[in-house]
Amino acid sequence: MTKTDVLIIGGSAAGMVAALTGKSHWAKKEFTLIKKQKDMMVPCGIPYIFSTLSDSEKNLMPVDIMLNKNGITSLVGEVVEIDTANKVAALANGEKISYVKLVIATGSAPIKPKWLPGADLDNVFVIPKDKYYLDDMKNKLGQSKNIAVIGAGFIGVELSDELTKHGYNVTLVEKLPHILNLAFDTEIAKMIHEMLASRGVNIITGKGISKVIGTEKVEAIEFEDGQMMAMDAVVLSIGYRPNTELAKKSGIYVDEDNFIAVDEYMRTHVKDVFAVGDCAQKRDFVTRQRVSTMLASTACAEARIAGMNLFNLNVVKTFSGTIAIYATALGDTGFGTAGVTEQRAEAEGLSTLTGMFEGVNRHPGNLPGTHKQIVKLIAAKNSGVIIGGEAVGGSETGELTNVIGLAIQNRMSVNSFLTMQIGTHPCLTASPAAYPLIKAAEIIATKILQNMKEEE
Repeated sequence: MTKTDVLIIGGSAAGMVAALTGKSHWAKKEFTLIKKQKDMMVPCGIPYIFSTLSDSEKNLMPVDIMLNKNGITSLVGEVVEIDTANKVAALANGEKISYVKLVIATGSAPIKPKWLPGADLDNVFVIPKDKYYLDDMKNKLGQSKNIAVIGAGFIGVELSDELTKHGYNVTLVEKLPHILNLAFDTEIAKMIHEMLASRGVNIITGKGISKVIGTEKVEAIEFEDGQMMAMDAVVLSIGYRPNTELAKKSGIYVDEDNFIAVDEYMRTHVKDVFAVGDCAQKRDFVTRQRVSTMLASTACAEARIAGMNLFNLNVVKTFSGTIAIYATALGDTGFGTAGVTEQRAEAEGLSTLTGMFEGVNRHPGNLPGTHKQIVKLIAAKNSGVIIGGEAVGGSETGELTNVIGLAIQNRMSVNSFLTMQIGTHPCLTASPAAYPLIKAAEIIATKILQNMKEEE
């Protein structure tokens, strides 16, 4: 039987970061990571292998290189059973590994709904984090002309754009009123819709599909209203489910939504067992409600917390909930969102004030590469604390969204933005006199003053 101090099950972002962070904090401990496949994909880069990257080999994480460089053992195999009482993990090949601490990072798998007739036809695909499946999918799509992508979340939107760039006729279908409906408020969701449509994607919102039609292969899709469209292939991008069967079978508590229950140190209900990433339970940072957010950035944050707290709890290093920071790009335009949207805040019963400002990301605006920049901030009405924000701009949008996320995490108020000191440069940022992030905060501050005067 092989022995190790820390065993990590899962080799994607969460598992890798848990191993690296843990080893950096507990250098004298032995770390072993086991993953099902040798090659691990960069999760957020998957849509781009269908056009921009041209090859899945260009979207691989250097997991083994990073682990070996830091003295961490990396194995390819599958854990099929965990004996938590005796701290032993059994592999499919019969090998056993004993551990002192265990980190479960088994991730998630795409949903292929059982209620959808025709979901098992040839040329109906999902988007797993599986290089070999995706290579096969890409090869099979080569014979197609008309492709339906079902589900307009981030992966559905990005995949639709990439497939269109590659030359396919793509129809993106979303049952909700807008694409990216849960991530952005209506005004920005409409901007993304218009831009994606202008890039050649046929977008249908407000109705879902009822079946996939065909004998052996896909021939058409049928909508809930009975309308049919001829198709050669269908890609289901309707969400992911946590991979928690191993945990459940091993007696580790899994909640009603099928996530492994954890505390703020990422500890499960079983002593010395941690869980991180898509398989682990999440709570919204603002509302404290359980949510099903699955993000590589969230997974890495959880993994760092688990790694730091493996052998000794550090009370300032806890995970206090997911802020759900997302960003995407269409061409040279970036879109980002962090925290709760205005519509979600309203649904949760949170009274808010919002401010939205449109400017440009260079000064003067005649400089080459100047791009429109829009920032929307959402603040709690009574306190002025920032609870959400959205941004549109150039290549800086991802980092701008991260700034909003940091403000939410540190419970900064509108006043913090008004007194914020910033570094600016004509070729790199908006003008200090019209910085959209600060101007959006100023709009909210004005509304707060108006409310105070009305109450006097």
